[in-house]
Amino acid sequence: MKGPKAPQALSDSETGTIRKDRRGRLSVAIVYPNTYPVGMSNLGFQTVYRLFNTIEPVVCERAFLPEENTEPKEKPITTIESGRSIADFDIIAFSVSFENDYPNIATILQKAGLPLRSRDREASHPLVIAGGVACFLNPEAIASFIDCFLIGEAEAIVTRFIEYFQPGSDRRSCLKTLARNVPGAYVPAFYKVEYKTDGTIGAFEPTCDVPTKIRRIFVKDISHDPTCTTILTPYTTFDQTFLIEVGRGCFHGCRFCSAGYIYRPPRFRSVSLLKACIAEGATRTRRIGLVGTAVSDFPGINDLCRQIDLNHIKLSFSSLRADALSPELISVLKQSDIKTATIAPDAGSERMRKVINKGLSEEDILNAAETFVANDIPNLKVYFMIGLPTEGPEDVEAIIKLCKRIKHRFLIASRIKKRIGKITVSLNCFVPKPFTPFQWAAMDTVRTLKDKIKKIKTGLKKTANVHVNADVPRWAYIQTLLARGDRRVAEILYLAHCNRGNWSQTLKSTPLNPDFYVYREHSMDEILPWDFIDHGIEKSFLVSEYQKAKLNQTSPPCPMDSSCNICGVCGSKPQR
Repeated sequence: MKGPKAPQALSDSETGTIRKDRRGRLSVAIVYPNTYPVGMSNLGFQTVYRLFNTIEPVVCERAFLPEENTEPKEKPITTIESGRSIADFDIIAFSVSFENDYPNIATILQKAGLPLRSRDREASHPLVIAGGVACFLNPEAIASFIDCFLIGEAEAIVTRFIEYFQPGSDRRSCLKTLARNVPGAYVPAFYKVEYKTDGTIGAFEPTCDVPTKIRRIFVKDISHDPTCTTILTPYTTFDQTFLIEVGRGCFHGCRFCSAGYIYRPPRFRSVSLLKACIAEGATRTRRIGLVGTAVSDFPGINDLCRQIDLNHIKLSFSSLRADALSPELISVLKQSDIKTATIAPDAGSERMRKVINKGLSEEDILNAAETFVANDIPNLKVYFMIGLPTEGPEDVEAIIKLCKRIKHRFLIASRIKKRIGKITVSLNCFVPKPFTPFQWAAMDTVRTLKDKIKKIKTGLKKTANVHVNADVPRWAYIQTLLARGDRRVAEILYLAHCNRGNWSQTLKSTPLNPDFYVYREHSMDEILPWDFIDHGIEKSFLVSEYQKAKLNQTSPPCPMDSSCNICGVCGSKPQR
């Protein structure tokens, strides 16, 4: 990966919360299965690092996948803080955000000199645990490699996990104690899977006295608990940017987006807390980034924009909805000297935006493009998905037409400003994700996706100042395989590891049929690999949303009312 490299140890420009005294302490190596710049750009990873280090018996250090060609292949994975091998720690904790990082877990374990499979580890080996949003969705593709998963938000589960962890005890006994006493703890070894002759799951059952279902644990009220950058470093994608989480979840209910479902109910922080976080960040850097699924949905965003002093900081937003661009937001973007804004129509036609429940009209999108340029933000990024359920040739053509209409509005506003920027169109292949209404849908074939990308690129080729970037469909295929895989897919991952990441060779040589997981529309009544996880959402609600999508019908946003029982989440009993 190009870009800044990781520091060799903590320095003045990269300050952590590591405890110096390790005597008698429980040691945790928190590992991000990607390179340092990627991992340290992840606010969730930084939060878990901070949480572990606030627990009195724990000393937590960070480790990452080495960048290519920067270290000898035989060198073990070591931590940033002390340079110790992660194999010397009591616990190795993987923070996993994306399925595409799954293959790196086996690489890291091998470089640490540890048995790859959980069943082959002994009492002398560290306990290997994993958490993060990818694990919330479906951990089964890496179940063979992990001793224990933590299904839930770290703030609500880490402390209890440490309370029940028994270093030096019998490995199986320790895991059983965790599985029985820590809500959200999932130990794959204590569950067996049976398969039908057609390859689908026939049964998923515990083999001992552990919970039948694993309930996702979450923090009910985050309004008074900040989540901010723990370590400010120049070695990341967000160079010296202090990140602040505005809220969790999204009330719009886009049917392809897992964040809108697994983080239900949507929760936001208070204006006063965010204002205090911004003030704290301003003492450390001039760059402040507000993070959330759609920051413009934050109920107090306009008040916050009016209250903050922009004389000494530049404020940026991770995401904004095209239909929520208030004068206050635009003013902040302009004063912060933002030069590129993002619009995410996700679909080109009005029909497809109904299918995905996007809730954006074409006029919303065009007005947003014009507003950005009129306010001295000259460049646009426009995101679309291809391969969505029910998508036809006319919907692909609609992406081309909408881009040209955006360019037309963009050009009119640019002429008034007497300068023209560029429009970057990003095409992302649809990947069906667990716990969404589209979890049953089949993915488009790689060939079909390539044809759609080619059609859009050809259609926009002669449109000046418009550049098209696109996903690699083969990687989207692999992501779908890992996102929807059962435990058997772990063997494909192991084979890919043995083949040194050669996926073409792996997919050809595996005895399993990967297309079974990727190209097959799953039956509504089959047991899905992730059904043992309880997010509180009624399956009947997701079925209803999928059926509405096929009829081009929309649903209203989540009312965020505790008395609502439409999806089932607010009828459950959230735990802290």
